[in-house]
Amino acid sequence: MWMPVLRLLVLLGVSLAMGSCGTGTTVLRGDDVTVLELNRTKTYCKSVPRVYSGLVYDLCVLHGPPNSASGLSLNGIPWVILDAPVSAVLDTLVLPYTIYRQSADGSIELR
Repeated sequence: MWMPVLRLLVLLGVSLAMGSCGTGTTVLRGDDVTVLELNRTKTYCKSVPRVYSGLVYDLCVLHGPPNSASGLSLNGIPWVILDAPVSAVLDTLVLPYTIYRQSADGSIELR
């Protein structure tokens, strides 16, 4: 009964520990790191809202010139596609905090 919950918690912990996790990058690190990472991928995004910022970050990594989203892949699948569902779950968990930050600080402007 507890095994699925334990597996989910381990997956969430591993995802947060990785630097490439969208939620980890946008919530736990500074805005300058988010801007730097997204500019490095040459994204076409102009801003990232703080609410569900990890998922939006992952989508912004994909929204750029072809082959610009460099990074890890697992059997040819870009890591960002695997990270998006995990980021959505983590973004839901930190939703009260990100709603506050959105109202206090606004979106993360990339340019």
